[in-house]
Amino acid sequence: MEFDSRAIGVGFAAVAAVLALLFWVVGVDDIARTLALLELRAFAVILAVGLAWLVAWSLALRRVLDALGVATSAWDALLLYAAAAFANNITPFGQAGGEPFSALLISRATDSEYETGLAAIASVDTLNFVPSIVLALVGLTYYVARYAAGDSVQFVFGVVVALAVAVPAVAALAWRYRTATKRRLVGVVHPVWARLGRHLPRVSAPGRDAVRERVDGFVRSIERVATSRRDLAVAVTWSTLGWLCLCAALYLSLWTLTPATDVAAAIVFIAVPVATIASVTPLPGGAGGVEAALVLLLVPTTGVTAATATSAALVFRAAVYWAPTVAGGGAAAWLELRARR
Repeated sequence: MEFDSRAIGVGFAAVAAVLALLFWVVGVDDIARTLALLELRAFAVILAVGLAWLVAWSLALRRVLDALGVATSAWDALLLYAAAAFANNITPFGQAGGEPFSALLISRATDSEYETGLAAIASVDTLNFVPSIVLALVGLTYYVARYAAGDSVQFVFGVVVALAVAVPAVAALAWRYRTATKRRLVGVVHPVWARLGRHLPRVSAPGRDAVRERVDGFVRSIERVATSRRDLAVAVTWSTLGWLCLCAALYLSLWTLTPATDVAAAIVFIAVPVATIASVTPLPGGAGGVEAALVLLLVPTTGVTAATATSAALVFRAAVYWAPTVAGGGAAAWLELRARR
């Protein structure tokens, strides 16, 4: 399993450029003075909360694998999800870029079919959407009821409501007409593989029947997950706990840097899910874009300065992006070494 190191290097160079632009706009000196308020003990707590998020979502993955008939320990599930997070964080377009690698890693580590691994990680990503939208709607409703809603908050409210309606509707239609969806997937995937096989010497393009068989296996795996209600309920519970950990990490980041300011806790339930949308960008894991989105969301809704919002975003992302990326890289290397042995 190899990544395109040149593309990754270009991606992180773009991340550095985006962050440099953000620092220049906000003010490097102001950010440095604000970060100086952060105590080491407080940062350690935030890192621990970030680790708790990773553990919660790894247990959601374990439950989905159980629904697919793939037994794995909690420790292996943590290694697998950390490695999946690593793949998502170093490739563009977030989960869309890292899922093929994650699926291959899961299939090799658990001795299962590739389609099963892909269905598992895709199911976890889909399940994670549900509590994120619920938390965002609850936070927005509370905020609008208690505070005056400016144009920016109204815009965010519109985005969240649109996502809450559009995504489930598209998913329901795709599921209802999954036979037709399978045909379309085969029609899209097979030409792409055939084109890759013509231009890349190490890639052998599978035939149309082989592609159809793999798509059928993927859909059957999704069906097994969708019909296991108990496993779905447990997985969504772990996913919700993970989102709460993410929101707690952002709140603690703000609280430690703004001791004299009362920051409404409801804001983080809005900011974290909405800013996460920025991870679906050409930047690796959305780095740079998520930080900028958090600043744009926090400044008008909390009343903190741009320097404080930027500093809080940096601390938050250190705990839930950079630290898991480093840990996930180690987990991916260990799983690959174990698979080779």
